[in-house]
Amino acid sequence: MPERYDVITMGRIGVDLYPLQTGLPLARVESFGKFLGGSPSNVAVAAARLGRRTAVVTRTGRDAFGEYLHHQLREFGVDDRWVTPVDAYPTPVTFCEIFPPDDFPLYFYRQPKAPDLEIHASELDLAAVRTARVFWMTGTGLCAEPSRTATLAALRARDRCGTTVFDLDWRPMFWNIQEDHPEARYREALALATVAVGNLDECEIATGEREPHAAARALIGAGVELAVVKQGPGGVLAVHRDGTVAEVPPLPVEVVNGLGAGDAFGGALCHGLLAGWEITRVMRYANAAGAIVASRLACSSAMPFPYEVEAALTEGAVTSRPTGATP
Repeated sequence: MPERYDVITMGRIGVDLYPLQTGLPLARVESFGKFLGGSPSNVAVAAARLGRRTAVVTRTGRDAFGEYLHHQLREFGVDDRWVTPVDAYPTPVTFCEIFPPDDFPLYFYRQPKAPDLEIHASELDLAAVRTARVFWMTGTGLCAEPSRTATLAALRARDRCGTTVFDLDWRPMFWNIQEDHPEARYREALALATVAVGNLDECEIATGEREPHAAARALIGAGVELAVVKQGPGGVLAVHRDGTVAEVPPLPVEVVNGLGAGDAFGGALCHGLLAGWEITRVMRYANAAGAIVASRLACSSAMPFPYEVEAALTEGAVTSRPTGATP
């Protein structure tokens, strides 16, 4: 039997174009850096950087940007066998503006439709999904068909085995809210997941609760075993069904670009859960990984190596290091 994957993620992929001049609106920016993007793809990169065998299930356009994304995934050590082309739609691009420490507007170009929403259930390798030690899916994957049906098929194939993570990932601009009823879609997915991860806005969409402890209880009530509520400068709250509670403050950091910090957190969360660490240690490690990426311009290429996370935890803060430096 082939070796099973540590982490398989499913969902968005695209090209991130980040301004190389920070503190300016896009109208005044003169140059950009090009990076692999899309939250679940970044999570796969983050886990790979920490030594995990990872793959991503997604789709690109049949174009030069799609070729670029394949190249980047392979360069980062992420298996791209389930990244397939769609003839009808171009590979998405996303622009951002960078106004540290806490304002990073995003501009998504995913029209008329993003290829990653054209994932079909019939094309999934459900055996690989079922046997992966961690399967990671997102709320965006539920926003349109056929991706919605494919995502739920993957969750049902998992049958709550191993660790099945629902990244709440609320992006209202991707939904037809009146017709697609996101609250109901989120409830359906929560009943099939074992871990839920989200910020306060995302928890509110999923549960109707915004107070962190109430949101965590509601997520557990919806079916998951572990609820992780990210609170930005308020740190992170993790509550397990067995009664374990961990509240971990953020690691001090001078923020350069907060985008991607949550994806680094996600990859490190997968790594810690796979390692069997107790919850407080997992949250501290994931917080440190997120802080490191927040201190850098990029997302995917900024994902930290284990030695960088350990150094940040030892120092108790994130200090400036070259992005993506090798040991």
